[in-house]
Amino acid sequence: MPFVQRAWPALAFGFALTFASSAGQTYFISLSSGAIRDELGLSHGGFGTLYTVATTASALVLVWLGKLADRYDLVTLGAICVAVLAVVCAVGMGSAQSWLGLGIAVFGLRLAGQGMLSHLSMTAMGRWFSRERGRALSVAVLGFTAAEALLPFLGALALATWSWRTLWWIAAGVLLAVMLPLVLWAGQLAKGRGLDQPTEADAASTSTPVRQWTRSEVVRDPRFYALLPGVLAPPFIVTGVLFHQVHLVEQKGWSLPAFAATYPFYAGAATAVALGLGFVIDRFGAVRLLPYYLLPIATGLLVLSVTQSLVGAAVFMALMGASAGGATLVIGALWAELYGVTHLGAIRALAVSLMVFSTALAPGLMGWLIDAGMSIDWQYRMLAAYVVVGIALFAVLQPSLGLRQHSAW
Repeated sequence: MPFVQRAWPALAFGFALTFASSAGQTYFISLSSGAIRDELGLSHGGFGTLYTVATTASALVLVWLGKLADRYDLVTLGAICVAVLAVVCAVGMGSAQSWLGLGIAVFGLRLAGQGMLSHLSMTAMGRWFSRERGRALSVAVLGFTAAEALLPFLGALALATWSWRTLWWIAAGVLLAVMLPLVLWAGQLAKGRGLDQPTEADAASTSTPVRQWTRSEVVRDPRFYALLPGVLAPPFIVTGVLFHQVHLVEQKGWSLPAFAATYPFYAGAATAVALGLGFVIDRFGAVRLLPYYLLPIATGLLVLSVTQSLVGAAVFMALMGASAGGATLVIGALWAELYGVTHLGAIRALAVSLMVFSTALAPGLMGWLIDAGMSIDWQYRMLAAYVVVGIALFAVLQPSLGLRQHSAW
């Protein structure tokens, strides 16, 4: 398409950052959770609590660190974060000998990977594009889905051959040898072509608010807090389910490689939804989609709570992927629509830090419930009920957010 042909360096930059973030994402970290717990003597609840504390700390730091996206070059920041993430993989995870060392390593993974790399990618797409923001986000999101489709299965195969420490050394090598050069090359090419700045045509054709909110103004906006329960639902649920995937497969009688083979359903659904929603967001705006993108994950949780079949697991993964893909695009565009782009880095840093905090709560809370004897299926039903509450809040809140006028394609 002409858009991709014209803007591909900027899009490749966004894609590379989201793909590289996989080393700090829960689904990748949790692949080795069973081996880590066995070697370091941690229970489900103990490892979950450590993960919660480390991720919470990363969320707090991200509130401050994320503001750098408004002050410094995004390409330089992206390259630095990829390099830091590689060091954490090799030195932190690959050499952890105690629960304290593991906690520090998880903190680094969550801050540099899930936090900063995801934040920088979405901020770049939100700031560099206006009329085509939805489509730009949809391409950048493919980095998440490509990693989700490939890495869990490859990681599971690697763990069948090598130790969990070797897996992290391999991850560090890939980040340094492949992802870091790609980030620098695509980013510098985008800057050389002037793609790192919105065009006048884009600015004239969008309904970006005239008022450019600061973060201090956003934290005084009641609408922001009313949006949070629904906004935080996907990261909380995806993290909680995938962090405890080893326990899930044990309870269902599956094998980890067999369950990992369902990840392409997640990635495929997330990709399809992301690609389709990009055009819809550019046409109608993100606000109109708020009450709908959570419906698949609520349905999927109910399916997973009753199934004993890997077919049911594949259905769940597809439905969860649909909501996760929708969430990344809808929420990624929402903050720019509501609050403008001048202080988007600081505003997104606040929102992302809260999302990271939600991912911090999920492993610990679900882990302690597992240790207390609550079945995983009942937990999934409770999560489905929570999603329904989030959907209801979106529907009630939507009229107060205002709706974008239709824009030209």
